[in-house]
Amino acid sequence: MNIEISQVITHIIGFLITVWLLKRFAWKPLLSMMEERQQKIKDEFQRIEDEKVRAAQFKAEYEEKLKNIETERRQKIIEAVNEANKVASEIKAGAQEEAHALVTRTAEQLERDVSKAKVQLKEDMINITLAAAEKILREKLDEKKERQLIDQFIGNIEKA
Repeated sequence: MNIEISQVITHIIGFLITVWLLKRFAWKPLLSMMEERQQKIKDEFQRIEDEKVRAAQFKAEYEEKLKNIETERRQKIIEAVNEANKVASEIKAGAQEEAHALVTRTAEQLERDVSKAKVQLKEDMINITLAAAEKILREKLDEKKERQLIDQFIGNIEKA
C-alpha cells in the first residue's frame, strides 16, 4: 500500500473544510432545532405534570364535594324526619282538640236532650195525672172500680 501524503493532506484539508462548513452553516441550525425540540419535550412533560397536579386537585375537590353531598343528604333526611314529626304532632294535637270539642258538644247535646226528655216526661205525667184525676172525678166509683181504672191507666203508661 502506497500512501501518498499529498492525498492524505488533501483529504484532511477537505475533511476540515467540510467540518468547518457544516459547523458554520449546518451545525448551529441543527443544534438550535434540536434544542427547540428538547425544549418542546421538556415543556410538554412540564405541562403533563401540571395537568397531573390539576387532576389530583380536581379529584380531591370532587371527593370533598362528594363527602359534603353525603353530609348534606343526611342533614336533609334528618330535617325531613323532624318536619314530618312536627307535622304529625300538629295533626295529632288538632285531632285531639277536635275529639275533645266533639265530646264536649256531644255531652252538651246529651244534657239538652235529657233536659228536654225530663220536661216532656213531666208534662206527660201531668197530663196523665190530670186525665186520671178527671176520669176518677167523672165516675164516682167504688174502690174496686178505681183500682181497676188505675191498673188500666198504669198499663197504658207502660205500653207507651
